Amino acid sequence: MTILEKLRAGVTTGSAEETRALAAELSAALPADTTLALHGDLGAGKTTFVQGLARGLGITDAVTSPTFNIFTLHRGPTTLLHLDAYRLDHPRQVEDLLLADFMSSPWVLAIEWPEKIEGWLPPDALHLELGITPDERHTIRLVSPASR
Repeated sequence: MTILEKLRAGVTTGSAEETRALAAELSAALPADTTLALHGDLGAGKTTFVQGLARGLGITDAVTSPTFNIFTLHRGPTTLLHLDAYRLDHPRQVEDLLLADFMSSPWVLAIEWPEKIEGWLPPDALHLELGITPDERHTIRLVSPASR
């Protein structure tokens, strides 16, 4: 079973390290120039997931939530742009960030709180739903944009 098939079925991880390892595995399967929409409540593991993506993309920078900066750029063999859209009020505001100026191929754009900029997301964005169970395990499921 491929990582995409596993994620479509839904995966539960028991630790932050398992979540990072899963994301690192996914990074190897992503085509160049991919947008990931990471849906989930506060504490669902979105930033932890991005940390794993960074590791899988060969990025050694520390990855933290870009809440106050809105986005951070991590350079490596593949550029990782990490956008926290929580404080954006309209999809138009994404254009003001000039993200496109930093998207030199190959890149991955990981967006936390993508529902804030739903109209801006490309149609081929991969949507992942992240959640947390009552026993504090994390769930990650790849959903098609059509099912949202």
